[in-house]
Amino acid sequence: MGDAALSQDEIDSLLAGLDGGPSPAPRSGHVASATPEASAFRTILEGIVGAQSQNISVITGLPVTVSPPTVDVVNRDAFLRELPEQVLAVMVPFAGSLPGEHLFVLPKELAISIAANANHEEGLTELDDMAVATVQECVSNLTGTTINVLSEKTGNRGMQSGVAEGSFGPKAMARVPGGDMVRAAYQVSIGDLPPERMVEIFSLPFVRDVVLASGGGAPSPQAQMAPSYGGGGGMGQMAGGMMGGGQGGGMQMGMMPQQQGYGMPQGFGGVPQGQMQYGGYGSGMAPPNVQPVQFGSLQMGAPSHESGNIGLIMDVYMEMTVELGRTRKLIKEILGMGEGTIIELDKLAGEPVDILVNHKLIAKGEVVVIDENFGVRVTEIVSQIERVSDLG
Repeated sequence: MGDAALSQDEIDSLLAGLDGGPSPAPRSGHVASATPEASAFRTILEGIVGAQSQNISVITGLPVTVSPPTVDVVNRDAFLRELPEQVLAVMVPFAGSLPGEHLFVLPKELAISIAANANHEEGLTELDDMAVATVQECVSNLTGTTINVLSEKTGNRGMQSGVAEGSFGPKAMARVPGGDMVRAAYQVSIGDLPPERMVEIFSLPFVRDVVLASGGGAPSPQAQMAPSYGGGGGMGQMAGGMMGGGQGGGMQMGMMPQQQGYGMPQGFGGVPQGQMQYGGYGSGMAPPNVQPVQFGSLQMGAPSHESGNIGLIMDVYMEMTVELGRTRKLIKEILGMGEGTIIELDKLAGEPVDILVNHKLIAKGEVVVIDENFGVRVTEIVSQIERVSDLG
């Protein structure tokens, strides 16, 4: 009678969600590397690697090189088979006007290198909560740069990112999307350490939308404010930003028709830019003379300094804390604390204290006494680069 215990390969297959028995021929993990979507998207990502190198360099304080990515389409099973046994997966979904699944997958060695250098913690060998949070912050900055570039390429100013959520553990527990997805693999070198492989995953529909929008030329300002309608294109592909319907002539986007019967031009959404007929008029007929509406200026008081809808949240409370200093203690040292125990912090006497809003460093100040209460006088507003470099 044979050994009934599972082999390590069988255990890995079960964890990865694969069938432990005989399986069909595996699908290739690089089947779409030559498709137009992957090639066009790779060109976009190649223009970001310099900024991403700078982002990681600012956080770690070391010179960083990020190689141009290899981009392909891979299914979940093939992707998991190529990962090391333990990884740090950070999910940062795209939101706003162009949503989609998005995550970074880093090997343990690369994640430790980023966290140890960012937190100035020599000898770090394990990814604790602080280390994971540091890498999350790094990935959030990388995602922000990607969104800025994609917004410029597509003309879509409504792209946003969700909250970064990182977890370290077995690769089978990573929140990898099901089905096919676009994988961008980079080689990241930090300081004089050997390069490590960092993988960025995008949902396939998201990549197709980006490639389609970036290949259609820069949309007009009206198209950036208008909603997108069905079909293969959007309002950014309409020549001159015009819209019409039926036999009633054309109208400029943003104007309301004064009679019924207006609709989308025939073929709207699938006609290339420059070939759209205006308001149903054929190529032998000239389009109508459309004049923009002139509005008088409104004098109803001083304009608000808030942009967008930020005024809606001005009355929301946020937690503000002042941090005198930090330290790390072993569990046995914490359990041994009693009355009179002195805890040495990492701040020098007279050094500015940190002012945090929702646990994010925004300023530094000095402690003052107001009547019988402590207070803080703000002495410095921390810049964005300093907020990233002072992690931990």
